[in-house]
Amino acid sequence: MANTDMLTCTIIDDEPLAARLLESYVRKTPFLSLAGVYGSALEALPALQAQPVNVLFLDIQMPELSGMEFSRIVPRETRIIFTIAFEQYALDSYKVNALDYLLKPISYADFLQSVRKAEDWFRLLRRPADDAPKEYPESLFIKTEYKLVQVELSSILYIEGLKDYVKIHLADESHPLLSLTSLKALEENLPPDRFVRVHRSFIVHLDQIKSIERNRIVFGKEYIPISDSYRDRFYEVLSRRTIGAGRG
Repeated sequence: MANTDMLTCTIIDDEPLAARLLESYVRKTPFLSLAGVYGSALEALPALQAQPVNVLFLDIQMPELSGMEFSRIVPRETRIIFTIAFEQYALDSYKVNALDYLLKPISYADFLQSVRKAEDWFRLLRRPADDAPKEYPESLFIKTEYKLVQVELSSILYIEGLKDYVKIHLADESHPLLSLTSLKALEENLPPDRFVRVHRSFIVHLDQIKSIERNRIVFGKEYIPISDSYRDRFYEVLSRRTIGAGRG
């Protein structure tokens, strides 16, 4: 591509009306370039193998080869945005490391929000080597009561935000540390690939998660809720560590 800011994309959908709607959205989005529209995954496979695209809009329910099955064989550099008719397939989309999903009927506002995610993802990928990411320490000094306590990041289970202070829950400690600071201020000093906001009142340490049940993270007898506002971001980060159903 001459313009390195452009993203190439392909549409695969066996419903002609849905495919035409997506095509119209792509054509009016300045940073997208349409490489092809196909009615089936098998029809699109040779073109995608010969010339991988940046973004693939993929219908999850198709005959012969479903979108879920096809997503496991497309080139790794292609980011997938599933188009789904039923929200029950949303969680499945994260199992195969999809970038996002769009629920039919798809509005242009929802479409644009998804492709902005793709734009951000590829912008980070194309970032010059000298634009180094922020480095984070392995420990923080937390002001609690009238002293400073050094806390190893690896020992943090989760952080709970209250009105004027935070509770830092630690492994092998029966009582949390209390500090007069905001959850947002603390979040800015934590590595985002290890600590993720899952609720307006909770940040969790990914390395410390043992299980997730019904959109709740289990820490012993405590259950941390995953709210709708943070769910997509959490499962996007989690998908990078998930094996067994995706491409790894």
